Amino acid sequence: MNPANPLPAELSAQLSALSPTQLAWLSGYCWAQSQGADATAAVAAAAAPAPARQITVLSASQTGNARRVAETLHAKLAAAGLNARLSGVGDFKSKSLPNEDIVLLVTSTQGEGEPPEEAVPLYQFLFGKKAPDLGKLSFAVLGLGDSSYPNFCQAGKDFDRRMAELGATRLLENGVCDLDFQAAADTWVEQAVTAVSTLAAQNTAVAAPTAAATENSGTVYTRSQPFAASLSLRQKITSRDADKDVEHIEIDLSGSGIRYQAGDALGVWPLNDEDLVAEILQLNHLNGTETVRLGDGSETDIQTALRQYLDITQNTPNLVQKYAELAAATELQEIGADSNRLVDYLAENPPIATLAAYPKALDAQSLADLFRAQTPRLYSIASSQDEVGEEVHLTVGVVRFEQDGKTRTGAASGFLGERLSEGDTLNVFIEPNPHFRLPTDGNTPIIMIGAGTGVAPFRSFMQQRDANGDSGKNWLIFGNRRFTDDFLYQTEWQQFHKTGLLTRADLAWSRQGNEKVYVQHKIRENAAELWAWLQQGAHIYVCGDAAKMAKDVEEALLDVIARQGKLDPEDAADYLNDLREDKRYQRDVY
Repeated sequence: MNPANPLPAELSAQLSALSPTQLAWLSGYCWAQSQGADATAAVAAAAAPAPARQITVLSASQTGNARRVAETLHAKLAAAGLNARLSGVGDFKSKSLPNEDIVLLVTSTQGEGEPPEEAVPLYQFLFGKKAPDLGKLSFAVLGLGDSSYPNFCQAGKDFDRRMAELGATRLLENGVCDLDFQAAADTWVEQAVTAVSTLAAQNTAVAAPTAAATENSGTVYTRSQPFAASLSLRQKITSRDADKDVEHIEIDLSGSGIRYQAGDALGVWPLNDEDLVAEILQLNHLNGTETVRLGDGSETDIQTALRQYLDITQNTPNLVQKYAELAAATELQEIGADSNRLVDYLAENPPIATLAAYPKALDAQSLADLFRAQTPRLYSIASSQDEVGEEVHLTVGVVRFEQDGKTRTGAASGFLGERLSEGDTLNVFIEPNPHFRLPTDGNTPIIMIGAGTGVAPFRSFMQQRDANGDSGKNWLIFGNRRFTDDFLYQTEWQQFHKTGLLTRADLAWSRQGNEKVYVQHKIRENAAELWAWLQQGAHIYVCGDAAKMAKDVEEALLDVIARQGKLDPEDAADYLNDLREDKRYQRDVY
């Protein structure tokens, strides 16, 4: 060994074959080895690339709009070369949120500013007593809502505020979108991609775009490309003397190739009442042929716009406030400026009432600009495709009310339940509802709780379980006004019970007898049995009104869980929330 070169001759020969870069790295490595393990780790860490930022796009959707926006956001992130995963909130474990890196949440709003059904566990986790520390999280929230409701986009605002309160870093201001959401959502998506790209570029190179950024819809019918179906049958299923008119609707899907599952919804694009369109034109001294430009830039005549493309049945704050200025109506301006009076006014007055009470002849474009774009209405499907083939069935409660001596109807319920004739065409599409599904194991017992037209999806459940040959027990808890008038699909339920498919039924009638009985009363009356079914692994399904019925049912379920499980209120709430996350407590509420 040469004292001037203490390395063995064979090692010196190997070193002579290394490149300058390899020699430089080896030099640092050998120095680190001489200094100990800590220095070695430091050199290795410095040499390794920084880990890619982990991005999670969450959708919390009630009608599918939020999911579609989230899918667009995910595709644009992928196209930008960013490593992002897409998940519905219903498939996301709430307790994993503190360990996330970047979360982009797109959420709709339901009821009185509440989160959509699949997002309830996450909402309760964030606002509960065990709320997490989100100091490691970066986030942004986009809210979708309906400005005709007082708590506009409240769910998105709540998520945004709460995550910031828990220490998370806001990447982008909370976005809000109205029913005509596309333009505002597109803008927010672009801003989100820019913000995340900037953050990711600070410590890592981005991956190449992948094929996941593209999507081929093929011949799938969607809300923007609906199928022209036809009405094959409409039949009233409440009695002649019933307070409410509920219609059984059968729609022919022949030739469409459309497939749906029990629990899905059907989207229907309604046509507005021709008589209502004529009234609006007459009030404004228009003949209907005047050309107007719609929000998407296309042009049509004002009569077609009012009939097909504009929502002329739902009053909004924007319509009231804008029309008050155009008509120089002082009283209406005062109403529009007072949020409490405005809420009451909107609930009691459709647009035609506003136009008639404060008459002002507008030009066609100004009139069209008052109304927001028409939107499809979603109805829970009341049939199983294995039972009815190329048909889809709906259960439609026709909305009727008196206004200035005239009977008005809801845009879609009047269209389906009154104005549409058998054989007429209507544009429809399937809105999947992956968070309202039968158990994959047909042996699993199910409890179905519904009121009024909320019985619709349970008819599809029974048809599907019958077609599958499932052996699991089935329990219906159903409520309506009167047994004689409002027992929807009575003979079918009796047949299900006769064959043994329907294990038990508990019925609640709120206008029959001296006391009002609702489904929540039946839940409490049968507490021990319901708890026993839960211990057997039963899944609970709730369908109906979100504002009142669904809340009362949830309170009753919490009472049963607390009493039968001997749990305090907080533990009972945790138990029910665990059922949600395990998809054993699912709701389809509206």
